[in-house]
Amino acid sequence: MKIPLLVIAGPTGVGKTASAVALAQRVPLEVISADSRQVYRRMDVATGKPTAEERAAVTHHLVDIVDPDDRYHAERFARDARGIITAIRERGKLPVVVGGTGFYIRALLRGLDPAPPADPSFRRDLDALAAREGRQALHERLSREAPALARRLHPNDYVRVMRALELTRAGGPTPGTREDLWRRSREYDVLHVGLTMERAELARRLRTRAAEMVDAGLLDEVRTLLACGYDATLPAMQGIGYRHFVAVLLGELTAAEATRLMQRDTLRYAKRQWTWFAREPDVQWLDVALGGGPDGVAALIAERLAERGLIG
Repeated sequence: MKIPLLVIAGPTGVGKTASAVALAQRVPLEVISADSRQVYRRMDVATGKPTAEERAAVTHHLVDIVDPDDRYHAERFARDARGIITAIRERGKLPVVVGGTGFYIRALLRGLDPAPPADPSFRRDLDALAAREGRQALHERLSREAPALARRLHPNDYVRVMRALELTRAGGPTPGTREDLWRRSREYDVLHVGLTMERAELARRLRTRAAEMVDAGLLDEVRTLLACGYDATLPAMQGIGYRHFVAVLLGELTAAEATRLMQRDTLRYAKRQWTWFAREPDVQWLDVALGGGPDGVAALIAERLAERGLIG
């Protein structure tokens, strides 16, 4: 028997957490966060973590579990999430994966293809290229060799861009190939729900939310992180908002410029998320506004869970 599992995915800011919390009033459940930024302690303002009230209402796992200089990745997420899912089922509740990091969700549901080992010589060549021409040069090279993969990675995400170049050079399958996409979960009976909303409305919400994060003290949080010794080049510090306000502290941007770029990059990220989840098999899309907000979405999800026999 496969383990029942609900996945609530979709672009940032669309209302995934609020819908899961509303669903918890109808179905006994616990949430597993599938967000590559919410795992980091001390990074609160710009990561969109569940509020204290939401965490009090529903147990949330894989939030605030590692420090910013720890390396957290899809394989580690999948391993952690599997153990938590088993424990949730043993407590008689429904495990619900909630988040917008599509690669994490794919790793959990269908696993990851074995990757070739790191090549120290090739990495030295890439380091030398970055030193001569800047890290952007690595992303430009990836764009030439694997355009689809490059579009999913930010040019500043040095670690993942370098690894992507290694995978491309090795000639093996990269995440998102057709074979990877259509492999089904062997462990879980999955209802995969994607939340969406009219794009202009989501763009408005995301711009407002980014400005609110700045007003909530993002600059001070970044200053504190740097003062604690967390290097600005860490993958965690390359997240949206953090890299922009590091530039403010370095005198490279004004706060207004950083806010504008943060808003722009948030909208671009949401677009990439939409593209990712649109290619996933079996996603059932729900428009949050048409569904009646989080409460209405929760009612629709509960109906579909019952129809599938995933809840009693």
